[in-house]
Amino acid sequence: MRPTGRAPDQMRDIALETAVSRYAEGSCLAKFGQTHVLCTASVEQGVPGWLKGQGRGWVTGEYGMLPRATHTRGRREAAQGKQSGRTQEIQRLIGRSLRSVVDLKALGDRTITLDCDVIQADGGTRTAAITGAWVALAKACAYLVEEKVIKENPITGQVAAISCGVFEGAAVLDIDYAEDSNAVVDCNFIMAGDGRIIEIQATGEKRPFAEDEFAEMMRLAKLGCNQLFALQRAAVG
Repeated sequence: MRPTGRAPDQMRDIALETAVSRYAEGSCLAKFGQTHVLCTASVEQGVPGWLKGQGRGWVTGEYGMLPRATHTRGRREAAQGKQSGRTQEIQRLIGRSLRSVVDLKALGDRTITLDCDVIQADGGTRTAAITGAWVALAKACAYLVEEKVIKENPITGQVAAISCGVFEGAAVLDIDYAEDSNAVVDCNFIMAGDGRIIEIQATGEKRPFAEDEFAEMMRLAKLGCNQLFALQRAAVG
């Protein structure tokens, strides 16, 4: 039995709210149950120095948790003078996941930064960030086309992400903190809208996992991502 009483293939209540930031070219508040992540897409002219003269743009991600996103207050990483390894790993994951579905040449000499700030954390913050960041990115790119800044939309497909795990002997979808902290296996699936895989992070936290367990988590992830893709399409209109 899951702590919340959800069925193994049941996700938390999901909401993808757009236009939540006045100034960003695109924004989305992604709510996966009690995990809430504010995702904004900011467009800037120019690209990193190592990309200059190549005729293509850049999409990157930044990730952070507000001090009281968790049960106890955490110090701001800026106050500590450095980012944790976890933060760096997650924001690189966000960036490369979103770049996989963007035609960087069509974007032109521009950089889009996806800022993903965790307001409240209850497990699955990186998957919520990726799912919400795609919505923010899509809104920003639509804005650029509408304003005739670029001729065609550079987005080539959708990206969504979901977590799965093995909890109390069963594969379950969209794990929250209570499940994540006690799961024997923990996986994050990042998938494209056409069903192809972008990245999988799978760890046997307390024991190795069998191929059939992975296959069941993969099945659940596809089920969950298909629901997220539908919610994304509804959000961007």
